[in-house]
Amino acid sequence: MPSFTAAQIAEKLGARVLGDPDLRLSGFAPADSAQAGDLTFAENEAYFERAAQSAASAILVSEDFPRGHQTLIRVAQARVAFAQVLPLFFPEPAFTPGIHPTAVIAPSAVIDPTVHVGPHCVVGERVRLGPGVVLQGGDDIGEDCVLGEATRLFPRVTLYPRTHCGARVRLHAGVVIGSDGFGYVFDQGAHRKVPQVGHVILQDDVEVGANTTIDRAALGATVIGRGTKIDNLVQIGHNVTIGDHGIIVSQVGIAGSTKIGAYTTIAGQAGIAGHLRIGDRVTIAAKAGVMHHIPEGQKWLGAPAQPDRIAKRKMLAMERLPELLRRVSDLERRLGIQSEEPASDG
Repeated sequence: MPSFTAAQIAEKLGARVLGDPDLRLSGFAPADSAQAGDLTFAENEAYFERAAQSAASAILVSEDFPRGHQTLIRVAQARVAFAQVLPLFFPEPAFTPGIHPTAVIAPSAVIDPTVHVGPHCVVGERVRLGPGVVLQGGDDIGEDCVLGEATRLFPRVTLYPRTHCGARVRLHAGVVIGSDGFGYVFDQGAHRKVPQVGHVILQDDVEVGANTTIDRAALGATVIGRGTKIDNLVQIGHNVTIGDHGIIVSQVGIAGSTKIGAYTTIAGQAGIAGHLRIGDRVTIAAKAGVMHHIPEGQKWLGAPAQPDRIAKRKMLAMERLPELLRRVSDLERRLGIQSEEPASDG
């Protein structure tokens, strides 16, 4: 593992060293498992107390915590610095340019000489792979796909024909991009398939988690905006558009033709019905069932989902319901009123 001085790390982060600038650090670890020579981080007082009691040699901090026996590297935001420093100690594996002998490459594919194509990959006709693209192994790239610079596919990714990936896209194992949208019409007692003849566009810096599926459009394109990060096990339907820098957490389902704005967060297991409009900077809480358009900047929760203030009032009222029922029952007993029993189905 590489090692760095505290001063070298501070220079990379634009930070200040309080303590020994020549202290050599050879690892990064959480406070509860850090050893001598390790760097750890503390973004709040509770974290700092644990870090200060640990064996770590240095701590990344973003507040004016007092220095003890450890060297402090003071940064503007400890968690951001944490993300910047980790690749120094744990660099991603480098892939040597070249094509594995078991890969199947169509004659018309255009592959930059810096591309790495791993074992058992299939690259279809007229595919274009840009500089630094990595196909780790078992990836299937359909005809007319385009992969931009430094895009990386982990094992067993499937891209259906005409999928376009921008630069620095990351697709984790088992991702399927461009499968048929779920489109049918009921005709003469049966479900007739509506051909899905569109494609999918993933813009620059999109990351898609393992076993997520994004359907191609019936016509036109399903579009995932620049910098959007999608977790594992997400389903995105046909003709969906997601704006730039969204966050979509695991097990979310988005039905077809819904348009989602930029900087929107959709928490785990939320479901969004089709043909809706979700504004910029919206937050949708976990397990929400969204059935209506949501204006820009709002927070919605619940099933069916509602604006957070309304939903929270209803939740509080539900918590009070058993007590209210008890009080009503007491009042009826005092007044000699006999409660009506619910009608029997028998």
